[in-house]
Amino acid sequence: MSGVKKCFAQCRDFKCTKSALSNQGRTAWCDWTSEPCELKSCNYAMCYKRQLLDNGVCGMSIKRRTAEDVEPDEVFREEIRVRAKVMRKTGEKTVF
Repeated sequence: MSGVKKCFAQCRDFKCTKSALSNQGRTAWCDWTSEPCELKSCNYAMCYKRQLLDNGVCGMSIKRRTAEDVEPDEVFREEIRVRAKVMRKTGEKTVF
């Protein structure tokens, strides 16, 4: 997890929904609580791209896991019986 980055208040996609965020030097300050802004515990922290995760991590920095290739035979295990009208059109009594 070396590529995981924490979300920060100076990000251009970050927004405080209470409009209570101000910067004092390098510290993001919450005017609502009169404390430094902590994104992972703040209920009003929001990302425009909807990538802020619950633990304060930026979702854009996380790589997705790809699903393993699944054989088509494994996906459709049971055959489904079809009605007479479909059977006449396709010529098959069952579909997978």
